[in-house]
Amino acid sequence: MIRAVVIDVDDTLCLTEAVCFELENEVLARIGREPMSRAVHLSTWGQPLLRAMRERSPGVDLDAFTAAYHVVLQEYVMGGRLDVVAQENLEALDELAAAGRSVMLLTSRTEAEVRHLLAPDHALAGRLAAVYHADNTRFRKPDARAFDELLAATRLLPHQCLYVGDSPGDAQAAKGAGLRFVACLQSGIRQRTDFDLHQVDAFIDTFPETVDAVARLEQ
Repeated sequence: MIRAVVIDVDDTLCLTEAVCFELENEVLARIGREPMSRAVHLSTWGQPLLRAMRERSPGVDLDAFTAAYHVVLQEYVMGGRLDVVAQENLEALDELAAAGRSVMLLTSRTEAEVRHLLAPDHALAGRLAAVYHADNTRFRKPDARAFDELLAATRLLPHQCLYVGDSPGDAQAAKGAGLRFVACLQSGIRQRTDFDLHQVDAFIDTFPETVDAVARLEQ
């Protein structure tokens, strides 16, 4: 049985790349920097934010960026512009839990970047067994050791877990750790061919298809 379904946040549980592009350019504007191009944002999408910003805005003062980022982040969250989890995705999480599976998040975001998702009044409250992020794991994707803390804490075997993500780096990390991997293509940023160098157990076009994909893989 697949006992744990572990889910990426960005462009998997919620569609975020386009909004993050706008958000980060707003931050750059507030600290007097020129905007980045969409092309460079897409080419670095999936990297930890501060690492990516070195390419997105070469020479940027990362301390100044970070300070302004957290202000703008809260504005976007409070305005309902970022990290909106669709109702059908919430229902999919409930179906997974009803089938006896633990539902967890594993993301390269920092704790500060996911804090609002963990709030007791958030729609995800009560739906997640655990959340793993850059501040409670020692390694980041695509390193397979990104799953070390999750596997140790749950005492599950890798083959009992499945990861749902949107990038080749997600596939590399999950398969390297021995988990099954489902590639979510809902964002439209990546195609099946982007995963040609990686083993993928199933492709889904929308996140709610996770429920059926997990059931099929368990057979």
